Amino acid sequence: MTSRGRKYLTRPIVLIAAGIALSGCISTEPDQTGRYTAPIGGSPVISNETPYSTALRCMTGYTMQRPLRVAVGQIADYTGKNESDNSGRKLTQGAALMAMSALSKAGVRLVERFDTSVAEMELKYANNKLIGGSDQPQNGPGDYRRIMAGSIPGSDYYLVGGITELNFNIRSQGANGDGGQTTTNGIKGSASASLYVMNVGLDLRLVDTNTLQVVDVISYQKQIIGHQIQAGVFDFMGQTFFDASVGESALEPIQLAVRSVVERAVLEMTSRLYRIPANACASNLDTEADPLADASDRARRQPAQAVTYQAEASQARSYQAEPSQTRTYQSQTQQPYQAPASQPAPYQAPAEQPAPRRTAMKQENVNDQARQDPYRWYSNADANGSGLRGGVN
Repeated sequence: MTSRGRKYLTRPIVLIAAGIALSGCISTEPDQTGRYTAPIGGSPVISNETPYSTALRCMTGYTMQRPLRVAVGQIADYTGKNESDNSGRKLTQGAALMAMSALSKAGVRLVERFDTSVAEMELKYANNKLIGGSDQPQNGPGDYRRIMAGSIPGSDYYLVGGITELNFNIRSQGANGDGGQTTTNGIKGSASASLYVMNVGLDLRLVDTNTLQVVDVISYQKQIIGHQIQAGVFDFMGQTFFDASVGESALEPIQLAVRSVVERAVLEMTSRLYRIPANACASNLDTEADPLADASDRARRQPAQAVTYQAEASQARSYQAEPSQTRTYQSQTQQPYQAPASQPAPYQAPAEQPAPRRTAMKQENVNDQARQDPYRWYSNADANGSGLRGGVN
């Protein structure tokens, strides 16, 4: 058989062998289970954990002692980053659901405020007396559900915020090399390796439901690392040649990084809200056992807080010094109005100018100033004209 004949005979043999191999995987007729083929993979379903999940569960013994109710609002993706092929967002849109799971791990009592569509529909039906009571028998009519005032418990605090950062390729580094024989048909090879880093950021705030006062604000970010390694070889072997390459690449899951940032923020907020001791759990942020924080981060946080508190105390002392300054100013303003003992009689007011007329002129000048400056009534509230007085709590 000539080489041309072998060429045309080899191709159909390969196609027939491939068809026979595929016929054992896919069938045109469904089997007894109703499937054309059996799916691959057998990975079991496991709990979705982060390095902070254990610390959150440790807080259950403390959170159960205080009956606080927390609601979770909108935690949206504010990065605005989409896939290059317009297939969707790069980051998860379920950060609020992650926060609910984190609060549940910590044993915090949750009230639903994120999706109340079913409850609102049930309330509408109950208002029209279309829903039966909980003790309604299966057969026959029963009493309708009554709407009771105060049946829905309110929340004490609610958690809102958003994903605010997604920075690609903060830093990258790589190396590659090619080598081989100088002859035309000599062996040649190549190898390359690269590393790159990105990050995600989150901003959350805890709000008092009754007063709308923001009681806690947290901003965290986490870096994500990825790497890629590749090597290949090219060579001629007589009348044939071969080109082979191997490689490996990995990227830390971006959505898992978002969940880790959310759980760390919930961990710190919960510890402050329930006044949990700093060394209560092994993974508390104020201890050296924090799984993702380094020693420099803790050393940087602790002294900064102490200096801030000292500065606030010094400011308070400076504020206490203001009343003494005000008293000094009052004494200075009162001295010019006292009659000097050294002034002789000719410097006194002339007898032809009666005192009532001076009083009227002075009052007229005050009225002119009031017309020119309508807000002077508030600036003179302390009787010294020293400016606005007030404060914001």
